[in-house]
Parts: sequence; C-alpha cells; structure tokens
Amino acid sequence: MTTGTDSDLIPSQEVVEKMTENLKKVEELSERLHRVLTNRQTHHKALDGPNQELFGKAAQAYLSEAVHNPAKIFEHQMMFWSDTMKQFVSAQQELAKGKLTAPADPGPKDRRFANPLWDTHPYFNYIKKQYLINAETLSKAVEDVSELDPGEKNRLTYFARQIVDMMSPTNFLATNPDALEKAIETEGQSLVHGLENLIRDLEANKGEMVVKLADETAFELGRNIATTPGKVVFRNRMMELIQYTATTEQVHKTPLVIFPPWINKFYILDLKAQNSLVKWLADQGYTVFMVSWINPDPTYRDIGMEEYIEEGYLTAISQIKEITGEKQVNAVGYCIAGTTLSLTLSLMKQRGDKSVKSATLFTALTDFSDQGEFAPFLTNDFIDGIEQEIEDKGVLPSVIMARTFSFLRSNDLIYGPAIKSYMMGETPPAFDLLYWNGDGANLPGKMAMQYLRGLCQRNELAEGSYDLMGHKLRLDDVDIPLCAIACETDHIAAWKDSYRGVQKMGSRNKTFIVTQSGHIAGIVNPPTRNKYGHYTNPDLSLAHADWLEGADFTEGSWWPRWETWLKKQSGKVIPARIPGTKSHPVLCDAPGTYVEKKATL
Repeated sequence: MTTGTDSDLIPSQEVVEKMTENLKKVEELSERLHRVLTNRQTHHKALDGPNQELFGKAAQAYLSEAVHNPAKIFEHQMMFWSDTMKQFVSAQQELAKGKLTAPADPGPKDRRFANPLWDTHPYFNYIKKQYLINAETLSKAVEDVSELDPGEKNRLTYFARQIVDMMSPTNFLATNPDALEKAIETEGQSLVHGLENLIRDLEANKGEMVVKLADETAFELGRNIATTPGKVVFRNRMMELIQYTATTEQVHKTPLVIFPPWINKFYILDLKAQNSLVKWLADQGYTVFMVSWINPDPTYRDIGMEEYIEEGYLTAISQIKEITGEKQVNAVGYCIAGTTLSLTLSLMKQRGDKSVKSATLFTALTDFSDQGEFAPFLTNDFIDGIEQEIEDKGVLPSVIMARTFSFLRSNDLIYGPAIKSYMMGETPPAFDLLYWNGDGANLPGKMAMQYLRGLCQRNELAEGSYDLMGHKLRLDDVDIPLCAIACETDHIAAWKDSYRGVQKMGSRNKTFIVTQSGHIAGIVNPPTRNKYGHYTNPDLSLAHADWLEGADFTEGSWWPRWETWLKKQSGKVIPARIPGTKSHPVLCDAPGTYVEKKATL
C-alpha cells in the first residue's frame, strides 16, 4: 500500500484488529519512554533558543511598525486572510461537487510533500497549503521587521525558520500520509518499531533527542571502517600518533602529518579503501602520520588550547622528526585543527622553530569577522549557556555540539531522519559517513571557552591579539608555503571566510582551491569518484566574489592538484619506511585505542 491513492487509507477489519494489538504494545513502550524522560539529564535552557529579550524586542519592533507604518502591517494581514479564505473556499467548492478530490495545486514543489496524496487528497492538500501560507506569512513578517539590530534580526530570522520547519505537517503522525500508510500496511508494527527507535535514541543520549542517522551495528573500527594498515608509534594523554604502512617501494623524504578536528574522530579521512585520503596518499608515495585525539572526559576540564598545541601539535611534530630522522615535516589541519595549526605556526615563527616545511588547511576558519550561519549560536546568551554547561560537566558534551550542527540543516539532519525512524519505524541506513557523524567527541571545558570567546566572538587571531603561551599570535606570522582547500557549499566554514583568513597570512607561496559540495563531501572526494570539480585562481588579492568569477573550473577531484603542489614540498624519494623505530616501538595496530572511546559523561 504505497501507491498514494485514497483507498490505501481504508483498512480491513483484520488489519484494524492487528493494529489494535500493536497499539497495546505502544502503551507498554510508553511506560519505558516515561522512565527515560523522567531521568533525563538536563542542560541549560539557554542552549535551546534565545532568551525572552529577543522575542520581546521583536514584538516591540512589530508594534512600533504598526504605529508608524500601519499600511504595511495591514497589507500583511490582508494577504494572509485573503490566501487563507481563497484556499478554504476552493476546498469547499470541490467538496460540494460530491467528489473526494483536491483543488488544482500549481504551487512550487517541496520534497517534504512528495507523496501524491498531498496533491490529490483534500485533507492533506488543505493542510499542506495552509502550512505554506502560514510559513510565508511568518517569514515575511520577520523579514519586514526594521527596528532591530542586524545581529538580532539575523538571529530572529534563524529561529523563525526553525519554528516554521518544526511545525511542518510532515512532522506529525496525524498529518503525514507516508506514516499513516505505513502504519496501515504494517498493521501498526511500524509505530511499535518507531517508538522503540525513539526510546533507544533517548536512552543512548540520557534523554537528549539526537536522531541516530546510521546503523551502528553495521560498522566495526579496523574491520570495515578505518582499515588502512598502520601502527600507533606514540601515545600521551592528548593523542595517539599513527604511522601508516607504506604501499610503495619508495617514499618522499619529507613526512606528512595530518591533524584532524577533535570534534569528531580522525577516520573521516579513512572511511573505506575507495574514499580514504590516507590510503590514497600512501599510494602516492608519502610517509603518512595521523593524530588520533583523546575523547575527553570531565577530568580534562582544565585542558586548553595550550595543551592541544604543546602536547598535540608540537609533540607530534617532534616525535615524527625523531622517528624519520628528518628536520622538517609537512602538516595538514582540518577544520578546527586547521585553525589551531595556524596558531601553532604563528607560535613556531615567534620561537624561531622551522620544523614545518609547508602547511595545508582543509575548510579552516582563521578570520571570524563574519560568523555566517553560526551567528545565532555565538551571541552572549548562548555562549553563557555553554559556559554554565561546562561548569556543571567539565566538558562541552558531544551531544550539544551534534544538536547545534544538526539544526543548521534541520530538515535533512533532524526532521527527515526522525520521520523515517520514529514514524515509519525504519532502521537507519548502513552509511559509513553518517556512522562517523554520530561518533562525536566532547570538548574540554577550558579549550571550548578559549575557542568560542577568543576566536569566534572576539576574532583575536585575525586582529593579531590572541594571547596564548606568552605570545600574541598573528595570521601574518604564517609565512611558509601554504595550500588551503575550502568547500563551495560549506555551512560550517564558508569558503569566503576561509579565503579572507588566507588573504591575511604572510606566505608568499599561497594556493587557494574551492571544491564543489560541502564540509565533508567536498574534502572526501577521491579521483575515482569523478564527482565534484574545483575552482582555482592565483590572484588572492581579489575580493572573494571577484576571485570566484575569474577562477578556472576543473572537473573532478582536487586531490591530484594538491598532490602536485605537495610533491614540490616533499623532497627526493628514499626507500620506504617501516612504522616505528627501536626508540619508538609499535604500541598497537591502527586505528589505535583512543578512537574507540565513546563520548560519555
């Protein structure tokens, strides 16, 4: 019963009886649901949305607009009343004909309303149209609020959109034809499975609702994910250092170290052989090292950026130099690890340390003057809420970060998956990327606040005033050969913001590449896939829009272009190295032990 016709919603008596039996199971599961919600681990309310001050200001601005420009407000109301009445009358006229049909619907298509019943059934068609009218009216009202600070206006727009997305009729069982059809088709079993899925997710996150996006039972680290052969050759309280096994008889002399973000696990760059950047680099003849960060617990409360730099970056570089006998390494930093690599390079410049020969930044922000889509989460009330959360727990919990990132794409990462899991009772897909996305890490309390206050809110690195480890760190200290890769549709680190930071760096040898797609798919883009192309333009003096307009577009992955650049920084070829040395014995096989630790409190 998946054809989307009206008769599909009329169940037989046998189906009704079976459904009644399943609904009793739902009642039993509801008791379990009540228990998990009763014992829910709470977080500070500031993390759920803006305080009442923002909505108060919005209401005040709206009333002020009504006094000073009543025509505009009246126009809004008249359009809303007119559209609502037109669709009500149209629906009544169709029903009066004695046929169960919906009025013609020439409006724009929305993939949330793909089921044919949204267009053919009068009940669902009426609900859909009225929702779209309500959504347009609310969006227009917020758009026309003129007496708000731009930052407050931006935040109001964001949360208004969240309300609109949340209230979609597809998010409620009684108004979702897909879910109702599935319930009838499965005699209510889909509702039982859906409630079991909901309770499972709530129990896994101590009452916080984070939708599981992938089937966790389908993956095992080291077996079918994070499988590139290698050895852990060093370990301290901050990280494990993995040296990957060479796949070529000769390798480039200068070793390569990758610093992944510690918000998630390193194996985003080693998901499987077909899309593993780690394996691909080894196949090109590089000695590849990877840092695998610890997943902090509350005992890491006082760990700051200082420890990440000193015991992470500088220690990893020092250990690699000892293992390989080389004086320099090439370094890669991804996302927040790219930001921190820039801090580290400024510190090393001021200390006279020339251990890094070249640097590559993947989707890294270093100039936060334009906070983009993250602006709603960087206001004082939200950051104050994070600070209170950290005071209570010692860390910024992974679940809070996951939820925040998900709300930036709520229909794709929250409501869509929730409908499939909780209403349709479907098992999440066995998708390696989504499995990785759900395998998050906590952030140490001190480090999180240093990053949010000093870098994100006050933009101190770009302003040359980031005070760390007795130094004022600056972007123009980054003067070694530099290659930066940004992603065209990245909603976490917008490419234009990455570009602005690179422009401020002091290197004379700078390459900037913009790849198609987003924060993950744009980076994990192997040549064999032949999917996303990339843009290049050597003139980094241009404004970002002019840079892109004048850029050359190349079909396919950016990996080979970067490798051509990297090869020039990597010296002659020598016999391939074996992981570890007598002074650095192998501790265990890759992917190591730190990667297995889950984010728990």
